[in-house]
Amino acid sequence: MIKFIFKAILRDKNRSLLPVIVVALGVFLTIALSGYINGMLGDMIEQTARFQTGHVKVMSQAYAENIDQSPNDLALLGIDELHEKLNANYPDYKWVNRINFGGIIDAPDENGDSKGQGPAMGMAIELFSENSGEAERMNLANSLLSGKIPEKSGEVLLGYEFADKLGAKIGDELTFMGNTMNGSMAFAVFKVSGTVRFGSTAMDKGTIIIDFTDAQQILDMENGTGEVLGFYKDEIFLQDHARETANSFNAEYADDTDEFAPIMKSLAEQNTMGTYLALVDSITGMFVFVFILIMSIVLWNTGLIGGLRRYQEFGIRLALGETKGHIYKTMIYEAVLIGIIGSIVGTIIGIAVTLLMQTHGIDISGMLKDASMMMPSVLRSKFTPQLLYIGFIPGVIAMVIGNMLAGIGIYKRETATLFKELEV
Repeated sequence: MIKFIFKAILRDKNRSLLPVIVVALGVFLTIALSGYINGMLGDMIEQTARFQTGHVKVMSQAYAENIDQSPNDLALLGIDELHEKLNANYPDYKWVNRINFGGIIDAPDENGDSKGQGPAMGMAIELFSENSGEAERMNLANSLLSGKIPEKSGEVLLGYEFADKLGAKIGDELTFMGNTMNGSMAFAVFKVSGTVRFGSTAMDKGTIIIDFTDAQQILDMENGTGEVLGFYKDEIFLQDHARETANSFNAEYADDTDEFAPIMKSLAEQNTMGTYLALVDSITGMFVFVFILIMSIVLWNTGLIGGLRRYQEFGIRLALGETKGHIYKTMIYEAVLIGIIGSIVGTIIGIAVTLLMQTHGIDISGMLKDASMMMPSVLRSKFTPQLLYIGFIPGVIAMVIGNMLAGIGIYKRETATLFKELEV
């Protein structure tokens, strides 16, 4: 019977084409919107992880209590031994060092006089390490507006608005003035190697990036670091696993009362990200539920209208001796097949669009010129396994329910009046 119904669907385009198109469109919109919401909210989480928190972060206990101040006088020391332990116990992560620091940047002119000054937020990352992946993680190559990424000691990257403010060009020398880990004055001369757009006004107007080893030397932090960030090797954040990692690490130092003992925090435990992650889950679930509900109502009505239009056909079949139960059963089988065909077509198109958006995205950098919060300048969708089946909920179930309701009318038909209706 199913084979017979399937052939009827393929041959009778007037009866099946419109429902299949409506189902495919509804499923496509469901999948495309779900992928977009997951990608948009997920990108904001990953942006925060790459620039600030990592998937997990190790620091001293005293540093963690004052983390908003980036207090390098409370930094971790003996990091070589710490890295050996982290790599041995948690090989799923890639561990990198970072130092956040502040100071004043002065740009001298050709006569040695200052042509521009400004406060700088410094970020030291492992630029010269082949295995750190920091340049790729922070998307520096694609963010470069001019020049190149530092290749040797003494070179610096500037936010492009900061460079304009200082009047600094590629190859110019800049003087950094700040404090060392021990509280003494620190001076260093850098050469501008490039300018970058971070996509955040706050960073574009005052951030500099140097290599981690340069920062260690300038700030008197030999074998020390402000933070050790851990990233999953596939760069995908797993909240529960990150929490387990942090709990396992902290259990080793539970009885250590030294304020410089290391402590690990997951992304969810930093910068109120736990609240944000819970909010993201709630918003994503709510949007998907509401949209599936709307699409279900639309497809429900499609099935209902399609069934009502076929009352004359059902009357003829009853007049020829077909039982009401058999007509109702074939109608439901037909709805299931139409729902499956439309859902498969809509799922394929929806996933194709999601993958395309995941790869290329939509550039909204022009809308973020005055943004004061860090957020991605390219909006991307995100493919998740649930997209493979989520469209079948409205595509099949709603279609079948609509046809089931329409089919109730079959049992209300009186055989005695069928010939009178057919004469009309």
